[in-house]
Amino acid sequence: MNLTNYIRERLQQKQILLMTHVVVGYPSLDDNWTMLEMMQQSGVDLVELQMPFTEPSADGPLFVKANQQALKNGIRRDDYFEFMRKATAAFDFKILMMGYYNPVFVMGHHEFCRELHKNESCGFILPDLPVEEFGDLFEYSRQYELSPILVCAPTNTPERLRQVLAHGSGFLYCAARKGVTGTKTTLDQSQDGFISRCREISDLPLALGFGLSEAADIQQLHGKVEIAIVGSALLHSWQENGPQGYQHHLAGLAESCA
Repeated sequence: MNLTNYIRERLQQKQILLMTHVVVGYPSLDDNWTMLEMMQQSGVDLVELQMPFTEPSADGPLFVKANQQALKNGIRRDDYFEFMRKATAAFDFKILMMGYYNPVFVMGHHEFCRELHKNESCGFILPDLPVEEFGDLFEYSRQYELSPILVCAPTNTPERLRQVLAHGSGFLYCAARKGVTGTKTTLDQSQDGFISRCREISDLPLALGFGLSEAADIQQLHGKVEIAIVGSALLHSWQENGPQGYQHHLAGLAESCA
């Protein structure tokens, strides 16, 4: 089943889907596995597995620290793909690679797509790669049945938005605001206008991320987008309140999707 069909099938049972985030190797691979088990128990629909990188330019301070510490912990490319392989075999939710373009460039587009396909990822998110620089990454994605998830922002001009969304696949990642992840976003009519502009251009499911943190945020998105994305807020819960606090936070987010 392709990613778009998976999303639409899940939406037959929920008001909105939940996508969460794990930085592979932080705090540790064992902790990552516990997080994924809790996500499965809570009914999370999609998970971004972030490949650690030295300069995660779209991420805020918490994820920057997590990326740097994961690399200090010794996580390398092979460790990342091995973890992905185990996770896709063990859990029901769809898994996306999230990361930055430099490691993809080093691997080569063909090898990157082949490795994702081999380890049963459904696609990837590369927020620092402009759509005009994808080149044959689109071709190899089609060859290996992967969805390149493109990121659009409310600051995009109408022309730029059409250019980005024309290449969309799976779903479209709508950033709720400009800037980096991790800062609380106040949801208001500005996001509604942005979402409406995206709807006019593409019929793909829409996901909203960047700064969502609470069940109330997700409830505000019912009937507006198909997917709510929560990342930094959950990792903050793990750091502040441990696994029990993380599980409580996750359960509340999942309940708000029903």
